[in-house]
Parts: sequence; C-alpha cells; structure tokens
Amino acid sequence: MKSKRRLLLLVLSAMPLLAHADLLDAFSSKDASAGLKQALEQGATQAVATLGVQDGFLGNDRFRITLPAGFKKAEPILRAMGQGKALDDLNLAMNRAAESAVAEAKPLLVNAVKQMSVQDAKNILSGGDDSVTQYFRSKTTEALTQKFLPVVTKATSRLQLAEQYNQLANQGVALGLVKADDANVERYVTRKALDALYLRIGEEEKAIRQNPAEAVGKIARKVFGAMGDK
Repeated sequence: MKSKRRLLLLVLSAMPLLAHADLLDAFSSKDASAGLKQALEQGATQAVATLGVQDGFLGNDRFRITLPAGFKKAEPILRAMGQGKALDDLNLAMNRAAESAVAEAKPLLVNAVKQMSVQDAKNILSGGDDSVTQYFRSKTTEALTQKFLPVVTKATSRLQLAEQYNQLANQGVALGLVKADDANVERYVTRKALDALYLRIGEEEKAIRQNPAEAVGKIARKVFGAMGDK
C-alpha cells in the first residue's frame, strides 16, 4: 500500500513537467519554440540592462562581487598593514569590470536563443527551475568567458594587489590552502559575473512564467499563459 502511495505521489509531482513538455503538442512546435525564444531574449536583454550598468554589481547586495576567499581571510591583517585602500580599489575594480563585461554579453546571448532547437525548447519547458540557466551555460560559457576575460583583466591588472594575490594564490593551490577557482582574480570575477548573468536570465524567464502578461512578445504571452492554465 505504501509503495503504491509513493508511486502515486511521484506521478502527481511529475504532472506539471509533463504538461509543459506537451505544450509542443498543444501548439505547433514552431509556436512553442518561438514563444520561449521571445521570453528568453526578453530575459537576456533585461539581465544585461540591470547588471551591465554602473552599480549593476557594486550597488546590488545580491550580486556584488566580494573579495576571493583567500583575500577575505587575510583582509583584517592586510588592513592593519595599511593595505585598506588597495583592497577597496581592488573590490571596486572587480565590480566595475563585471559591469563592463556583462554590458557586452547581449549579442552572444541573443544568438544562443536564435540557435535554439525544438528539442532545446522542450528540455527547457519540461525542465526544473534552473533549466534556463543550464541552457545558457551550455551554449555561451566558453564564448562569454573569452569575451569577459580581457575586459576584466584590463580593469584589474593595473592593481599591484591583484598581481600579488595571483602569485600567492597559485602557491596556495599547490599547498591545498586556496581553491583553484579562486586562484586568479580575473577568472574569479569572470565566473562570478557569468553566475549572476545566468541567474538573472532565469529569474526573468520565471517571472514571465508566473505572469505571462509581462511578456513582450505575443506568442510568448500565449505559450506561457497556457502553461499557467495547466
């Protein structure tokens, strides 16, 4: 009896996802894909508009990029040694670099949307809360990393403290004291900027799912309106 009940609960929990996947049958595949593309392009545009501006990172408590873990641990000591301004300058540079880099992301994000296949659309519609994030990660991480790194490097390389951190952090990795992902300031900022960007796109798409009237595109309003009726 208990096993039957668990099976019933499992089926019921999967029904919303199955209903979303069946949208490609309820509409033409072309309309369902087009609706999702409209929503994702809107989400990408909004994400870039909110993050890729001055204080998009620095002025946002959720997305502000803080010093790498290796710096955070040593920060009190560094400030006591008179390095407070250098730390503040680095923190400012990291966030300004992220804002500048994200401002250049829109063309690559929009292209990823345009290249979306019907199967991609089905996977997103039937996926979990992070399906949009995972799609953009798989399609744009490499290209955006290559685009972001020079921008971030230009902003941080002029700071002596960033160079010193990179040198020390690489030694820390070898000793197991610093995470490899945090061993280079430029790559750390790039990773944080991408994380924030993908998260914001996912949030924008989720907002459209919850309130289809907010969708700019007519087809997106129709498709996501139907999802809300399921």
